[in-house]
Amino acid sequence: MPVSVGEIVEGKITDIMQYGVFVKLEDGKSGLVHISEVSNEYVEDINQVVKKGDTVKVKILSMDDSGKIALSIKKALPREDKRNRNNNVREKKVEEGPQTLDDMLSKFLKDSDERQLDLKRSMESKRGYSKRR
Repeated sequence: MPVSVGEIVEGKITDIMQYGVFVKLEDGKSGLVHISEVSNEYVEDINQVVKKGDTVKVKILSMDDSGKIALSIKKALPREDKRNRNNNVREKKVEEGPQTLDDMLSKFLKDSDERQLDLKRSMESKRGYSKRR
């Protein structure tokens, strides 16, 4: 059965490289999952996330005339998993513990100074202002 762009199909990992993994699809064709499409988290060592021989669900991102197929594992995840991951991130921030007023104030001032500096740079570039006169 031929596959098409946007479909979510199962495949078996046949080879692992530094830049991604090759997956053999049900129809016998192979595609590449780039390292950036393996997980929603940053992946430094792809071997810690997947193993050769693993069966994975992948979404077909693109197919070109030469037969190259671009795949994504993270885009094949159900929407609920993505929401749960975001909730876990929020919960971790809450679990950091109570902060003192001084800590919160110093963080606020630091963030405020950074925003003001960004705004100033943005305005200077829009005005064409240059300090090299």
